[in-house]
Amino acid sequence: MQPHGTALGSGEGLSRAELLAAISLAIDLGLGQPMEHMLRSSLIATRIAERMELEPRQRATVYYANLVGWIGCHADSHELAALFGDDIAFRADTYTVDMVGLPFLRLMMSHVGRGSPGWERAVRATAFLVTARSRVATLIQSHCGSAGVLSDRMGLDEQVGKALAHVFERWDGRGLPNGSRGDDIPVEIHIAHVSDVVEVQLRTGGLARAKDVVRSRAGGRFSPAVAAVFDRDAAAIVDGLLDVDVWTAALARAPDRDRTLTPEESDELLGAMADFADLKSPFALGHSRGVAKLAGAAARHLGMPSAEITHLYRAGLVHGLGKLGVSNRIWEKKGPLTTAERERVRMYPDLTGRILRRVGGLESVVPLAMKHRERIDGSGFPRGIGGAELTAGDRLLAAADAYQRLLEPRSYRPPFDPSDAADRLREQAHAGRLDAESVAAVLAVVAPRASRRTPWPAGLTDREVEILRLVAQGRSNKEIAAELFIAEKTARNHVERVYTKLGVNNRTQAGLAAIDRGLAVSPVKSVGS
Repeated sequence: MQPHGTALGSGEGLSRAELLAAISLAIDLGLGQPMEHMLRSSLIATRIAERMELEPRQRATVYYANLVGWIGCHADSHELAALFGDDIAFRADTYTVDMVGLPFLRLMMSHVGRGSPGWERAVRATAFLVTARSRVATLIQSHCGSAGVLSDRMGLDEQVGKALAHVFERWDGRGLPNGSRGDDIPVEIHIAHVSDVVEVQLRTGGLARAKDVVRSRAGGRFSPAVAAVFDRDAAAIVDGLLDVDVWTAALARAPDRDRTLTPEESDELLGAMADFADLKSPFALGHSRGVAKLAGAAARHLGMPSAEITHLYRAGLVHGLGKLGVSNRIWEKKGPLTTAERERVRMYPDLTGRILRRVGGLESVVPLAMKHRERIDGSGFPRGIGGAELTAGDRLLAAADAYQRLLEPRSYRPPFDPSDAADRLREQAHAGRLDAESVAAVLAVVAPRASRRTPWPAGLTDREVEILRLVAQGRSNKEIAAELFIAEKTARNHVERVYTKLGVNNRTQAGLAAIDRGLAVSPVKSVGS
């Protein structure tokens, strides 16, 4: 459903396959792999599926199970970083070992508490050693549930979501969360397991290395039948993959390559991409939708043409995709950032541009999305441009983003209330960093807090809404109890009731439920009809 007050029915529809391919580029960043890893993996998978003579629907599932197979990982970046420090570095290192037994335990132990003082790291490593399997199982259970939900939100076939529930299972039954084995695991996932690893080994060590790794894991993580097909036809399966235009080649194999979305469908999928990006850091839950609504409503308030309103709204939805390329160790750091960390943060708008600029129909959206952190006085990033180089749309999106961020908590500060956030925004305009007209337009469409309200959705109480927001921000039961001055057992009971009322079972799903019910996005006045 389009938010009231923005003209979003106009404008061209987008290619569904291209948008999903763009999502895969963002997934690559979070895996610590170069962009096009998942696209190349999907090509490998489709070539294996053809040789195994799978039916068309299975081949479609193979393609997308590879393309978005690790989509659930990023929703758990907060938890992963709490265990292993740099979530991206940890994921990258998992490609160096078979994820089972002593080698995997050694890998995990090498990452536990990384970046912490020596004494703290030793304590955390000891504690992790005692609870390793249960903590990893909890993470994987959350990942699988999140992957299915996100797959559904992207509009993928239900078979893709069902397949993704097995992404951490193994042929030999030593996987998680259910210990499924052999043919109880969909063949599409057996193919995905081989293809994902082959791509990395091929790119970093060559074909001989890829074949050696597949042979060594056949009958363990890998299906012997799939491994045998790859071993037999490896040269043909990987032929040209390191030389071709992977984007074009992979899209040519997309099952829905000819499907163009309606404008409304385009905005729905862009909204799902917004939620996906925001789940990277629980402090930013609902951020992108909030920015999009503010920018769209403010643009209408200023009388901008409908096409420009559409572009601003869409830029608001997708401006944060590049954040997936920055570790949560940086996003959630409580102290000051180092020079290297600051430079990493300053890169994310450029990463957003790299992800989106190949999608046809977003040519007017990408420049807006890339400049939302630039400032009139040239003090912003990533380019440090200012003045006349920033269009009216650039300035408006920057003001909307700045206001929305002030309303949200960060690891180093609590959220500002709307009045204080408005004062801060006006101060930035007075100092010449933000455009005064854009700031005035954003503040004009911010809805005042109502003194009376209708009941909360899903039968939630005031306390349960408070609990939901804290859960969505990644707070543990212990942290919620301390925040609200209640017993930890009481906090746990509240959380369980919230989950029951919303029909969810983890933080990611709770956060998405909060977004869907308007509990994670600041309200905006309706402007126009």
